[in-house]
Amino acid sequence: MGNDIQLNAAIIGLGVGERHISGYEADPRCQVTALCDIDENKLHEVSQRNPGRRLSTNPNEILEDPTIDVVTIASYDDAHCDQVLKAIENGKHIFVEKPLCLNQKEFEDISGALKAHENIRLSSNLILRRTPRFIELRKRITQGELGDIYYLEGDYDYGRLHKLTEGWRGKIPFYSVVYGGAIHLIDLMLWLTKSRVQEVFALGSRKVTEGTAFRHYDLVSALLKFESGSSNSDGMLAKITANFGSVVPHHHKLSVYGTEGTFNQGHTDAAYFHSRDPSADVEQVIDPYPGAAKGDMLPSFVKSLLDGTPAEISEKEVLDAMSVGLAIEKSLETKKLEQVNYA
Repeated sequence: MGNDIQLNAAIIGLGVGERHISGYEADPRCQVTALCDIDENKLHEVSQRNPGRRLSTNPNEILEDPTIDVVTIASYDDAHCDQVLKAIENGKHIFVEKPLCLNQKEFEDISGALKAHENIRLSSNLILRRTPRFIELRKRITQGELGDIYYLEGDYDYGRLHKLTEGWRGKIPFYSVVYGGAIHLIDLMLWLTKSRVQEVFALGSRKVTEGTAFRHYDLVSALLKFESGSSNSDGMLAKITANFGSVVPHHHKLSVYGTEGTFNQGHTDAAYFHSRDPSADVEQVIDPYPGAAKGDMLPSFVKSLLDGTPAEISEKEVLDAMSVGLAIEKSLETKKLEQVNYA
């Protein structure tokens, strides 16, 4: 590993978490010293591909280990809050897979703990920010190429139904397709527009998973109203759908409508439209999608810890996206328009 190691990392949860190893160690100053999974077979399977790490089936051993500086939390969703809080209490920086938590009480506990421990850094793997075509889209929006943005649509088409009906998502007490899927598009829209959502309204259904072990909404569609930039103008509107029963490959559909142009990404192509004339040329997008690996956010996070530079996703941005998700879930319960309450 070398003699210049300044940061010891550990990973809890070795599904997607395995792919965090290379992300941490892309910076030669960081090494992953410990791996943890409650499934002993999974733990040893991953350790065979990544030898030389300390192994544990007990997350508390990792969270209470004073030699660990930063921890990835990639465990089942219902374990995230408890593990995040224990990491904060034990002075560890945190890179958490979505979702951050599962309800308002957990959210308040985490945001309160972060406020009380201002030296702790937290980030999350909202990886769509690393997609080249979305980076280019944000640049064009910022430069005003599309004019004033007034409407966005995003569809998180999961395309992996078996993970709901056969996997752990159908076995834990509560699973949210908003927190587990739509959160990516929530964060993407906040990042693209540099704006915040003011209020939401959402509806859900269970039609595709009816009669299976999965007991929660497999489809949620939400309308979002963004904060207005001035008292004389309306805020942007958006629609976000988490469609976990979709009969399509995994994909993120996105449309961004501006007064001077439109971006549209469907299942087969993406393009910019610069005219309402049906005979006008359409600018096809060739930038890669998705074009990013699961560990690509980690080098920036490691650098932020060691050099004091901003991480690609700050604690505030993680909390802001989660705040919108919580409001959507609340609207599903109340069947009413709900305000977004930010930390």
